Amino acid sequence: MKILAVGMNYAEHNKELNNSLLLQNPVIFSKPESAVIRENKPFFVPDWAQRFDYETELVVRINRLGKNIPERFAYRYYDEVTLGIDFTARDLQSELRSKGLPWEICKAFDGSAAVGEFISKTELPAIQNIHFHMDIEGQTVQTGWTGDMIHSVDKIISYVSQFFTLKTGDLIFTGTPAGVGPVSEGMHLTGYIEDRKVLEQRIK
Repeated sequence: MKILAVGMNYAEHNKELNNSLLLQNPVIFSKPESAVIRENKPFFVPDWAQRFDYETELVVRINRLGKNIPERFAYRYYDEVTLGIDFTARDLQSELRSKGLPWEICKAFDGSAAVGEFISKTELPAIQNIHFHMDIEGQTVQTGWTGDMIHSVDKIISYVSQFFTLKTGDLIFTGTPAGVGPVSEGMHLTGYIEDRKVLEQRIK
């Protein structure tokens, strides 16, 4: 199982990080399987950076083998969605990017990917009409609507399949909307798709 993720896929999030919009193609990075937080374990804040941010994202799970998938057929390659948290070492990322260096370690470290309970897409609105939000201690801190994506889910799947063979069980994190922020020990994060709770994550 591999995780492919999309950066800078919501215009308002790009603005809050002072990034320019990259409209032509999705920005892709990856996380290893060891990034997934398993068995409802907490996110343990590492000590090798100063700030770790939550980034709430819609996640789709690939359900069949695919390569060079036409965008018009991409919907056939996933049937379940959930929310995930792409934990990001923000200060280290900023430092590395300013030097023009790769920033994989800021995104792909062990335990950097929380994944919620998957829901059949047949139980939800159309894939580009899904609302989601993240609460911390019952207060909503981040909201998103997939209709605001710069690159649609189907375009992302088609695009990445040019470079990577997609296999059953692979996960695609589709990008985060505005509202990201730092986590600290003791926080309790709860993620919702529409009004359905799909993710709980404690910070230690």
